[in-house]
Amino acid sequence: MAKLFVIGTPIGNLGDITFRAIETLKNVDYVAAEDTRHTLQLLNHFEIKKPLISCRAQNEKFAGEKIVKLLEEGHDIAYASDAGTPGVSDPGAVLVDVVRDAGFDVVPIPGPAAFATLVSVAGTGGKTLIFEGFLSPKSGRRKNRLKELLETGNAVVIYESPFRIVKLLADIADIESTRRIVVGRELTKLHEEITSGTAQELLDDYSSRQSIKGEFAVFISGVKNIKNSEESADN
Repeated sequence: MAKLFVIGTPIGNLGDITFRAIETLKNVDYVAAEDTRHTLQLLNHFEIKKPLISCRAQNEKFAGEKIVKLLEEGHDIAYASDAGTPGVSDPGAVLVDVVRDAGFDVVPIPGPAAFATLVSVAGTGGKTLIFEGFLSPKSGRRKNRLKELLETGNAVVIYESPFRIVKLLADIADIESTRRIVVGRELTKLHEEITSGTAQELLDDYSSRQSIKGEFAVFISGVKNIKNSEESADN
């Protein structure tokens, strides 16, 4: 029976793609993509030629039905979002539901994700991590949700754009200026930058910059996580 392969692709550095991802892309009959132009660049880099199917957030259910028909014809299909792992703050979840409801297997091909990349260098231990993804662009909703997240006492990872990163840092600093955070900018890319400090320190840093570019992942340390780490170090 034909299968849908959900492929994690590099978040910046093309060298991070896995051997299994490349082999899967070579062996499937079609490649569905969040942005066919973006995925075409990836395929061209590895000299892979496959028919492309657009499957973005705006047409995911419709594209999913088209993909099911191709699966019914016996074609294996891979799905890739622009970067990272589909379904993680990217399209993919709706497609997976449509395909699985139609009775076909969905096979994960693990790969990079910005939140895991940042957590690996955040330096704060603990058992619990909340992945929130993108917060609401509306100021009131964003700040209310931040309060809820910080009150849990657990570590949190948030994604943000260069246009709202200062607003996000300002909200965090307003709620708890001394909470430790780590900001990852352009992770795995040429101009990768990882900075850490209190919310107020990083707000001061980014507020003073003349221009801000790149995509961001923000790790907010959890009070519970820090406490657990300190207890483990004492034992």
